Amino acid sequence: MPFVDRVDAGRRLAERLRHLRGEDVVVLGLPRGGVPVAAEVARALDASLDVIVVRKLGVPSRPELAMGAVGEDGVLVVNERVVHASEVEFAEVERREREEVQRSARRFRGERAGLLLAGRTVLVVDDGVATGSTARAACRVARAQGAARVVLAVPVCRRDVAGALGDVVDEVVCLVAPEGFSAVGQFYADFRPTSDREVVELLRRGARRAMSVPADPPPPGGPINEVDGIDGSDGVVDEEVEVVAGRAHLGGYLSVPAGARGLVVFVHGSGSSRHSPRNRYVAGVLHAAGLATLLFDLLTPREERDRATVFDIALLAGRLIEVTSWAGARQDCRELRVGYFGASTGAAAALWAAAADPAVAAVVSRGGRPDLAAPRLEQVRAPTLLIVGGRDAVVLELNRRAQARMRCEVQLAVVGRATHLFEEPGTLEQAAGLARDWFVNHLGDRHAGHIVAAPSPPAE
Repeated sequence: MPFVDRVDAGRRLAERLRHLRGEDVVVLGLPRGGVPVAAEVARALDASLDVIVVRKLGVPSRPELAMGAVGEDGVLVVNERVVHASEVEFAEVERREREEVQRSARRFRGERAGLLLAGRTVLVVDDGVATGSTARAACRVARAQGAARVVLAVPVCRRDVAGALGDVVDEVVCLVAPEGFSAVGQFYADFRPTSDREVVELLRRGARRAMSVPADPPPPGGPINEVDGIDGSDGVVDEEVEVVAGRAHLGGYLSVPAGARGLVVFVHGSGSSRHSPRNRYVAGVLHAAGLATLLFDLLTPREERDRATVFDIALLAGRLIEVTSWAGARQDCRELRVGYFGASTGAAAALWAAAADPAVAAVVSRGGRPDLAAPRLEQVRAPTLLIVGGRDAVVLELNRRAQARMRCEVQLAVVGRATHLFEEPGTLEQAAGLARDWFVNHLGDRHAGHIVAAPSPPAE
């Protein structure tokens, strides 16, 4: 029996990872069993500790068979060989499991926010890997949140699975890698279940130890919309704001460059926030092109705890309309034409809101779910660009069907190598460039009269 228990496995795994001590490392444990292992690794490396939460998407008729997985920040992994459900069934399973992801994250972390991963080395740790579907989803979440390097570290992993994970991780560190086995537990003398209380306590200890760790670094490229020479003078705005939408007061980031061409309001997907590294990166690209940007939290912390609101597209769209009205009342945004940039479920809210407001001049959806706005698609009049990863097969098909239903100017741009969150090298940059050119073309440059031609979508 290779390991006494998870603590023993974590200490032995930490020995293999000692060379990382002193580097900017974050250790993420897969709850629940992976957290005791991760806690020992984090302690040995003097690194920050957090959880990374994912959920399997079980086939409705055979729940034990995974047709994919979902994780925090909107990640979706689909096993095309296993998907036997209809679109409606798949969407319902996905919705249910996304709600559980958010409940679990809040249960384990409480009110603490997840650690920022941008620019850091991330160790994804579990007590063992048999099929790899959960580990794959977890590593994609870490990559999507801006990790510079992703390492999967486990005490035991089936050898063929370890080799198959090379497309989502930079390295797999495994102490025992047999050809095949029936269960991770057979490699432990003590494999009793880990309780939620144990996970919460280990994270609490990790947070206390991290009090002396330097603050998390900013996302790649520096703070959002950082532009050399901008110091807040000459009418330039680059600040945190409190966005008022009806009775709700929401946190936001507003950036308005001198001579702004238009205003792009970001609408994030479920489980995300104004802090999303991907949206902040895209906002920086738009800002550099002379576009104002507004990132805001769609829901208050209290509303986020009511999971029904997270997937209420009509509610989110109404909130977006109110936020747009708030921005239009500001002196620095009053004359700017407005566009929406939506991701995942946020793209559905953007399309729903655009259908209700003819003043919206352009919409861009990145990895969006326009199918969730199906009752309003034919009413959208704003020129719309649907950007989808070529390897995101389920969402790609949903976008093709939505495009066929829409009556406005609409293009589908397929980024060939990208999966749902565009974490593959160069794919997010390509998506950001497509969005930039679409908005510059359709929001227009009132000051210089220069319009940039919209690019042709990449070959499918």
